[in-house]
Amino acid sequence: MIFRKFVVAIPLASLLLLSQCTKKSQSNNALAGIVSDVETITGKTAYLNSPYVTAGDRVYMVGHQNGQFPDLGWHVVGEMGGIWDHPIKLMDGFTASVTDNGKSVCLSKADTFVNYPFANKHIFVSGLNGLEVQRFQFAPDAKEAVVVEYTFQNKTNSAKKITFDFNGYSDLRPVWLGEKTKMVDAGDFASWDEASKAWVAKDSLNEWYVMYGSDISADAHQKDVKSCDYKPQGKGCQASLTYNLEIAPNSSYVLPITIAGSYRSKSQARETFENVQKNTAQLLKEKKERYQMLAANTNLTVPDKDLQRAFQWIKYNTDWLVRDVPEVGRGVSAGAPDYPWWFGVDSEYTLQGLITTGQKDLVYHSIDNIWKLSEKANGNGRIVHEVSTNGAVFNPGNVNETPQFATLIWTVYSWTGDKEFLKKYYPTIKKGLDWLLKENDKDGNLLPDGFGMMEIHGMNSEMIDVAVYSQKAFEDASQMAIEMGEKDMSEKYKGIANQLKTKINQDFWVGGNNSYADFIGTTSQAIHLVDDAIVRADTLKKPWAVDELRATKSKLEKMNPSQKQGFVVHHNWVVNTPMEMGIADSSKALTALKTASKFVNPFGAFVTGIDRDESAGKDEGSAAGNKKVFTYTGAVMTLPTGVLAIAENNYGRPDEALGYLKRMTKSFSYALPGSIYEVSPDYGMMSQAWNIYSFAVPIVQQFFGIKPHTFSKTIRIQPQMPSTWNDASLEKVTVGSNEIGMKYRKTDKALQLDITQSEENWKLTIAFPKGKYREWTVAGKVIKPKVDGSFETIEVEGKAIVVNLK
Repeated sequence: MIFRKFVVAIPLASLLLLSQCTKKSQSNNALAGIVSDVETITGKTAYLNSPYVTAGDRVYMVGHQNGQFPDLGWHVVGEMGGIWDHPIKLMDGFTASVTDNGKSVCLSKADTFVNYPFANKHIFVSGLNGLEVQRFQFAPDAKEAVVVEYTFQNKTNSAKKITFDFNGYSDLRPVWLGEKTKMVDAGDFASWDEASKAWVAKDSLNEWYVMYGSDISADAHQKDVKSCDYKPQGKGCQASLTYNLEIAPNSSYVLPITIAGSYRSKSQARETFENVQKNTAQLLKEKKERYQMLAANTNLTVPDKDLQRAFQWIKYNTDWLVRDVPEVGRGVSAGAPDYPWWFGVDSEYTLQGLITTGQKDLVYHSIDNIWKLSEKANGNGRIVHEVSTNGAVFNPGNVNETPQFATLIWTVYSWTGDKEFLKKYYPTIKKGLDWLLKENDKDGNLLPDGFGMMEIHGMNSEMIDVAVYSQKAFEDASQMAIEMGEKDMSEKYKGIANQLKTKINQDFWVGGNNSYADFIGTTSQAIHLVDDAIVRADTLKKPWAVDELRATKSKLEKMNPSQKQGFVVHHNWVVNTPMEMGIADSSKALTALKTASKFVNPFGAFVTGIDRDESAGKDEGSAAGNKKVFTYTGAVMTLPTGVLAIAENNYGRPDEALGYLKRMTKSFSYALPGSIYEVSPDYGMMSQAWNIYSFAVPIVQQFFGIKPHTFSKTIRIQPQMPSTWNDASLEKVTVGSNEIGMKYRKTDKALQLDITQSEENWKLTIAFPKGKYREWTVAGKVIKPKVDGSFETIEVEGKAIVVNLK
């Protein structure tokens, strides 16, 4: 047996870059040196047997924090983990083992998991007899590849001779809905590529390839070697690489593995493999620099450091979910691991938050992607709901998604002022609003029928969220029409918006429940839904809900079966959308928000209120529990909680809004370090795109009050800070061609705003509630504010403005 003997071993391609690392780094590992100054978060031992993601826009990897790759996920059962290069999967994963002095140890029970904003690391110590193994990995931007680097640290005073086995398990298979585009899975076979010293696996029916190996030659390579009792499902194959290493006392050895793939050709897989293998360190450095820019944009400093850190990482989390399939599109996917493709409504929430963080290009790509997919699938302005990465449409669109697209476009236009952007999408918005009423409002009352956000059987009559988002869409379309020079159309849209606002506040309000209705329908429809809800509440052992629902049914049975009105049945979160959009009458809003506060637990708001029980107010335990079948029943989610934060701010209650943000922040790093789960605190998607909406809108647009009208080169600054935030700042906020920053300093008797902007000729309108301050001073000069409805305002210009208020 031949052993490689090294005191320090560094991949040749990384040698030059390593010489540039700072002296602060004590590691001989080039990749570790590059990230030695990057913030990390260490995971909890209790969650080592739960997922992580090594994120990349082309290729990503999902496994468990303990280093294993179990069959996981429900969308394609057991196949949502591993290494994916959409629209195909490359590998189920890999195993690795170390043999030292005749004892073999599988690297499948990591002692520690460490998450970086753009990479991760597993640390193995147990059972290795003075040897520590670190597995560091990242997925380079714009490459169909992932890099895994092992560092073997001999922590003893004697040399160690070890054998390291790396075993790859291919599973070249199509994405969900692959059959709709004639993607057929077949068995894989592996062959050794002597030129690259790497294994190449191919699907036997398709030009799908995965290639893996190192720039350090293996001492042996074999197929079909049993390894670590790993038996993933599927039609893949297995092949191994074996290395005999000698490590000097108190020294290290570094072994990089490059994994590359292609769904087009072997030559392309090889080209990617060679490029990434040669430029690994540079690619990591570039990814690090890009994430430093993400961190610097919309940079938040507040007294609540936990929330501050969560907001920073949510910017990273959103980037983790970018999915780029050149033949189909590029955009933010919904969540990992089970929603790695594109959704209309998820994008519509996400991108409204994302635009506040300086990610204009990603926002534009994501909108263009959803628009093109919708035009291809529908062509009538209807916006799709869910599309797999092979372009196959699962759902052509729920009713709410079409009006929410209009609001997204207006929001982004307000932040960018890009008239060509508006011209591109305005025709689709007009078609969509036409489709909304002509195809979905059979009784002509302006309230479209059909499914909204609540995917509960039977909830497809006149839904509250559909009505609210439609009202907002017509209001926003009215403003778009003005920008497009269509005055008559603007007045028409405004008229519809006004009518809908009145209907929502009159017809949807249910005074007996102190809430807006889940839906408007007939008594007969309501009884059927109540019956289903009783079964649900009884099954979940929610006696209070059963009693309430039975009392509701008793009342309904005395009513005319065909009578149509608003009903509260499930206490679904969508009843809070009138406050989210700011169209609820103030008195009703405050009453409804008090009602909504009952349907929470320490992590946030229940999706369906009747799922709450008496322990909910104190229950800070896991949501995952022992669930064997994936279900959202009983879920507390970040989106409903963020909606409540936005709603509270809309009615001048920032302390209550902050309370909801703090609830969501309790889930930060609860299971996956650096992330907030879709279902709080630890269930569903380990990373969810719309979290950026739930944090960025309340913080940037409401607490700091940044409300751009970029098309007229004006920005309204209307802060409403929580009472505990006396010293807060937001830096590098991109608004069109402008970049603004704001510092907020409050004492018992005064407030100072320090505002900077890069474009000195832009007009800033500073606004506070009427009567809040008696004296306004700018540059030592007292200025009398103007009255603007319930606000007082002043207008200022310049690159650096200091406003003092008493």
